[in-house]
Amino acid sequence: MLGVMPTQQALREAEERGLDLVEVNPKATPPVCKILDFGKFKYEEKKRAREAKRKQTVVEVKEIKLRPKTDDHDLEVKLRASRRFIESGNKVKFTVRFRGREIAHPQRAQMQLEWLREKADDLASVEQPPTMEARAMSLILAPRPQVLQKLASDRAKERQAKRERDVTGGAAAEEHEEELLDEDEDEDEDEDEDEDEGGDE
Repeated sequence: MLGVMPTQQALREAEERGLDLVEVNPKATPPVCKILDFGKFKYEEKKRAREAKRKQTVVEVKEIKLRPKTDDHDLEVKLRASRRFIESGNKVKFTVRFRGREIAHPQRAQMQLEWLREKADDLASVEQPPTMEARAMSLILAPRPQVLQKLASDRAKERQAKRERDVTGGAAAEEHEEELLDEDEDEDEDEDEDEDEGGDE
């Protein structure tokens, strides 16, 4: 740490070291600067941003549509699909659409949504309870924190395994290249020996 100094002196210091004077906090009084390699600084910044982007999980809302007349077997199929979505870290929106006089019996839709909520309770929590939206009733389920933690650890393991594969794959490629070079050298030696024998005759 060099302390407070005039800009010209700071620029001279940076030039003497073969580095750049970079302003890191312009709002401070006086502004805070660092003497560093600006190219390397930008590269590290991009690398950190890429890493942060890779680690963040994008949560999508997957919609599953129902009707009050949807039978039990179809409800089970839709439940299995919703569980897959939740295990993948996505939210699920169940929407029961009413047609004609079906709107007079919202309790049927309420029962369906309640059944789906109970069956997915181990994986998801209710983000939005069943509510009427025009001629439809909706329920939104979000993954529980333990589901998201498991997903994050699985993804971290996959990244680690991929890195290890890349490293071992690179080492194997180098070994293969060395083998090819050795073979080429052996062939060159054989050709030289053949030439020598031909010259002796």
